[in-house]
Order: sequence, then C-alpha cells, then structure tokens
Amino acid sequence: MSEGLSYFLSFLAAAIPAGMPLLYGTLGEILTEKGGNLNLGVEGMMYMGAIFGFVGGYYADSVLVMLLLAFAGGALGALIYAVLTVTLKANQNVTGLTLTIFGTGLANFIGENIVLSSPSQTAKVSDALMARITNAGIPLLKEIPILGPMLFDTNIFVYLGIAIAVGMGLYLNHTRKGLNLRAIGENPAAADAAGVNVTLYKYAHILVGGGVCGIGGAYVTFVTCSGMWIQDCVGGLGWIAVALVIFASWSPYRALLGSLVFGALRVVQFYKPAFMRGISDPLFSMIPFLVTAIVLVITSIRLRPERMQPKGCGTNYDREER
Repeated sequence: MSEGLSYFLSFLAAAIPAGMPLLYGTLGEILTEKGGNLNLGVEGMMYMGAIFGFVGGYYADSVLVMLLLAFAGGALGALIYAVLTVTLKANQNVTGLTLTIFGTGLANFIGENIVLSSPSQTAKVSDALMARITNAGIPLLKEIPILGPMLFDTNIFVYLGIAIAVGMGLYLNHTRKGLNLRAIGENPAAADAAGVNVTLYKYAHILVGGGVCGIGGAYVTFVTCSGMWIQDCVGGLGWIAVALVIFASWSPYRALLGSLVFGALRVVQFYKPAFMRGISDPLFSMIPFLVTAIVLVITSIRLRPERMQPKGCGTNYDREER
C-alpha cells in the first residue's frame, strides 16, 4: 500500500468516530422535527446525556448502565421541552434555547461537584470500563484489509450510531407508526382527524429523540475526553448537529454522510498536508462552524420541496383550533 493511500485511510478511520456525536445529535433532532417540533436544545440534551452517562460509568462501572443513563439524561431534557411546548404551548424556539442553557449549567454543576469530591481533584472512569467501550472490535471482520480496521475495530458508539441511523430510516419510511409521525409533522390536524393520537406521538418521539442526543453527549465524555469529566466538553457540537439536520434533508441515511463529512472537518488539523502546516490550529478548529454557516445558506436556497422541513415544524398544535 502506498504511503499516500495509507495516510488517507488513516484520516478516514479518524473521521468516522469523530463524526459520531454529530450523528447522534442529528438523528435525535430529525426524529423530533419529523413530528413537527423544532428543538434547539440539542446542545443541552447532549450535556445532560454526557453527565448522566458519566455518573453511570463512574459509579456503576457498567457500559449498559452508562448507556441507559445517558439516554435517560437526554430524554429528561426532552421531557422538559415536551411539557412546555406540547402541553403548555410555549414557544418552541425560546424553549429550546432555554433548554441548552439549563442542560449546560446542570452538567457542569454536577460534574464540578464530582471532581471536587474526588481525592485527586479529577474524575475519571476506570480503565477497565474504558477498555470495554473502546476495544469493541468484531473478530474476523476486523481482519478484513482496509475496511476492517475502519469499520469493525472501533468503539461501541460507532456500531450503535450506525444501527440507530439505519433503524430510524426504516422506521420512518417503512412502518405505519413512522408514516403517522410524518403525517403529524406535515399536518397535525389532518392526522388527528384520521384518529392518530397527536399528543402521544409527539411526546414519545421527542423523548426518544432527546435520548439519542444524550448518547451523543456520552460519546464526548467517554471517547473524546477519554472517560474524564471536562467542563464544557460538548463545545458547540449540538449546534452543528442542528445544521446537519438541514444538510441531511431530514433523512437518517444522509445524516450518516453528513456526520462523516463534518467528522473529517473536525480532525483535518491533525492530517493537514505539508503546505498547510504553517496555519494555526485554532483556524482549523473554526472550519466546522464556518462550513455549517455555508451549508445553511446553500441548502436554504437550493432545497427541493421533497427535502424541506416538515410543514408543521415550529408551530404548536392546538386541537381546539382545528
């Protein structure tokens, strides 16, 4: 294998896991928006999933407990959002922004107290737990040349994220409940008239969407931060995920591609070619956010009707006004 090809494959292998937290945030928001709710609190739900998952890993030393608590943390944030917007008809944009502030503050508060209560003034999960999370290679498959190390010798979050994306795509496009959810997102009054329980569908999918975002937050804690709690660890990934929803045109399958692209942008500073090595690393750190802004402008201009945001998104449904 040539040195150039080896270098590119190494870059690609790093880009796949780097895009995983974005994939989780994007999938969670897609599921929420398909039901007609715009939740700008992705960042807050990821923070809540990050700290709840960290608590599970830190005290229970269990991968399953960690994942369940991370999901529960994100779902708890989504429940707050659902109560305020679905039941109390609060403004969705303001509620989502408030949720981001709340989730960030709650995570940093709990995390700081865990750190301060530790004798070493640091909080890190056990090496044994980290090994179970990161060394999740699939025997035989990981020995496949080129593709094996990239796809089958990675951490559990990558397998779970890809499975959720494929499962969500099948659910939304090929099941009755998925079609009902899409109908609610387009026209909740018509779906209600057809006998679909709009409120139940909204609550269920908002909570599941929030839980998926929470797992993305746990990824940051256990993979990006190597199992150590670091204040402000999510660092704007939730906002990029909101933009990726538009980039993916509300498709879970295209979200896989979007997460790969933005994952590559996150790690490009570590694989920059020789002629770019004089450029400061902070400039490379700006690239994902710059590209996010460009994507929002381009997609808003060229978006085809079949790839547009669900029509009912952002507007609270009141059955009495039907």
